[in-house]
Amino acid sequence: MHDGQVETSPELVRRLLESQFPELAGLPIRRVTESGTDHDLYRVGGELLARLPVLEWAPGQAEQDQRWIRALAPHLPLQVPDIVAIGRPGEGYPWPWTLVTWFTGDVVTGDNVDLAAAAVDLAEFVIALQGVPTSGAQVRTGRSRGAPLSHQDPGVRPRIDELAEEIDAAAVTAAWEDALAAPPWQGPPVWLHADIQPGNLIVRDRRLVAVIDFGGIGAGDPAVDLMPAWNLFEGESRRAFLDALGHDDATRRRARGWVLAPALQGLGYYRESFPEFSEACRRRIEAVLDD
Repeated sequence: MHDGQVETSPELVRRLLESQFPELAGLPIRRVTESGTDHDLYRVGGELLARLPVLEWAPGQAEQDQRWIRALAPHLPLQVPDIVAIGRPGEGYPWPWTLVTWFTGDVVTGDNVDLAAAAVDLAEFVIALQGVPTSGAQVRTGRSRGAPLSHQDPGVRPRIDELAEEIDAAAVTAAWEDALAAPPWQGPPVWLHADIQPGNLIVRDRRLVAVIDFGGIGAGDPAVDLMPAWNLFEGESRRAFLDALGHDDATRRRARGWVLAPALQGLGYYRESFPEFSEACRRRIEAVLDD
């Protein structure tokens, strides 16, 4: 547990359903083992998923999801969650939470998906998302993903120093400085998912079928959604993904920076609480250095 984190349980979800959605009372509830870093996830029956924020900065995602996912879904070539209902705080739980549709399938692990096909399918998804008009979208500011990469610099350099005994600090610094030196995005803000990583991709029969967890949705620098080139793809599939997107070299360089910034944070932060994710962060750093 981290400071500000709330603990959840199947029993809590049962009480929330009984008090707010009595028509769902009695359905089996079980925790999804692939829960993310900012939400706990619970299957509700066979068709629903309860998403409960567990960190104090995450609760605003519920209303944001309801507003924007429904507007964007008709434009996107892959499935996205359908917001069934928004739950209220209660039963000792402090924040809004959501009920969404459950997708049959598995999160991408790398060996359960055709990476060549996924590179094309995911690129088409990103192109479609970035092509939707952004009227009313919240433009990313501060240190949020999609704001200028330079805003990450004060947080990244101390992480490099802290991790100097377990990473190639000189190489990481050089890669980070190259990303910072890339010309900034000069175009209008585009729609961003901002967290396209294997845990937010659903695969069935080795094909990518859905993209989930739109908690970072907003508008900004498209470089953020090039991150799968290094957190999922490699070799030919990486080239296929980047070539299909068609962004210039400066955008690709900034994208490497957007891989490094959260990976450097996550490598240490999740070492004890989520070691699998910490190790994934290490692999992402290595992918950027090897590219």
